[in-house]
Amino acid sequence: MDVDLRKLRYFVAVAEELHFGRAAARLHIAQPVLSRQIRAFEHELRAELFVRDRRSTVLTEAGRQLLADARPLLASAEALRRRVQRAAHGRPTFTIAFMPGVLVTAEARAITRRHPDLAVDVVRTSWDDQAEIVREGRADVGYVRLPVDQRGLRLRPLFTEPRVVALAGDHRLAGKESVALAELVEERLLQDPDAVPEWRDLPNRRTDPYPRPRPELNSVEEKLEHVAAGAGMVILPLSTATFYTRPDVVHLPVDDLGPNQVCLAWAEGNGSPLVHEFVEIAVRQRRSDDPATS
Repeated sequence: MDVDLRKLRYFVAVAEELHFGRAAARLHIAQPVLSRQIRAFEHELRAELFVRDRRSTVLTEAGRQLLADARPLLASAEALRRRVQRAAHGRPTFTIAFMPGVLVTAEARAITRRHPDLAVDVVRTSWDDQAEIVREGRADVGYVRLPVDQRGLRLRPLFTEPRVVALAGDHRLAGKESVALAELVEERLLQDPDAVPEWRDLPNRRTDPYPRPRPELNSVEEKLEHVAAGAGMVILPLSTATFYTRPDVVHLPVDDLGPNQVCLAWAEGNGSPLVHEFVEIAVRQRRSDDPATS
């Protein structure tokens, strides 16, 4: 059976809103039309996706499975659309996404030298959107920091680097040469705990972690403003902490915190020869940067 992407988008809207009225408004269609489309979709799939009554709408087990699979499928379709549109409108382009602290100048110059007619662009990402930007085709490749949602992506490990804790300059631990994770158990984490699973899983850690950052607090600069004000701590890759050095914030090695893994990511459906060529360039560049691998 061919899956109707339009109905799939309708389903995702209802699954995320868990309310047919709000989903219909989000999709700019009438609620009765949306209800009919969802019933038709359930009939096509031969599965009930929602349990609904006058007071609530709840996903079934089949619905939860479909939602998990639908997001990367829709992202892949959107990426395909973007690639086709770019190819149809003049000069070919190649976009490289990168996380703070990761330098991509050498690789961007290398692909430009090989393809002088190629418009090469770069875009900075954050923890929250590093995978989505690649999945949706807004970038052809992306330098991502693990852990990351790998659905719909292919990954090639490139390098690792130590992680450090950023603390206010007058923090009680600021004068130490290094710290252990256990010493941070009472600190407030100013970032998504999933970005630091080792701290998240600590026994007896602070039970009121900082709420997931609001959109305006996603940047490293703004998080460090909160660190400097004594609101808590952030865990950063060493290169990121070094890049954003400031006098009122210190960064310390964490003895029992493993390194951060940086990978190159691209969408599973992106079979462009340029992507595979860039992967080779990136791997070769990182090997030349690290004498231990040469």
